[in-house]
Amino acid sequence: MANSGFQLLGYFLALGGWVGIISTTVLPQWKQSSYAGDAIIMVVALYEGLWMSCATQSTGQVQCKIFDSLLSLDVHIQTCRALMILSVLMGFIAIIVSVVGMKCTKVGDNNPKTKNRIAVAGGLLFLLAGLCTLVSVSWYATQVSYHFFDPNTPKNARYEFGSALFVGWAAAILTMLGGSFLSCSCTNDERRGQQYYRQSQPSTAREPNVKSSPPEKGEQYL
Repeated sequence: MANSGFQLLGYFLALGGWVGIISTTVLPQWKQSSYAGDAIIMVVALYEGLWMSCATQSTGQVQCKIFDSLLSLDVHIQTCRALMILSVLMGFIAIIVSVVGMKCTKVGDNNPKTKNRIAVAGGLLFLLAGLCTLVSVSWYATQVSYHFFDPNTPKNARYEFGSALFVGWAAAILTMLGGSFLSCSCTNDERRGQQYYRQSQPSTAREPNVKSSPPEKGEQYL
């Protein structure tokens, strides 16, 4: 029962992280302007994400523009797009695989060993999804920091970390933590089952070699 609860904890942590990965992918606040008010009076803040750039005005109106060309984007934006999409897909597959392999479900109860391996596979997929998200968000943050501290970058064109980056870091940690719980719990349970199986097997005792004495005289073999 304790192992099943550990699996449920890991699954819901990873599920929450996967929702955070989706939110990070679609949010436009990957970076926000640092000195937008010095250059444009009517604009409060400028935001930019993987898919669009937005401008928030003092009247509360938000105007967003989707990036028109894919090839004209920087390499890190294209790579971050690919990593985030891959994370979402792997997380979706991991959700289905983990449900099949968890002990609280009735699917595959006739083969517990295979069921444990399926749950471990789901946990590993969650780990990979969280790792891809972590690489994508960290790489984007590195580019923002580089351009911010570059002396050749104008002050009115500098950007800082947006809220989507922090959501992405939190989502990556939750997903990787949940995937670790799923993988470790199933692996320990399988090892215990193997040890119990080995101990329960009867040990074959060696029969002592008894030397047969020669038959006495007068005895006949039947």
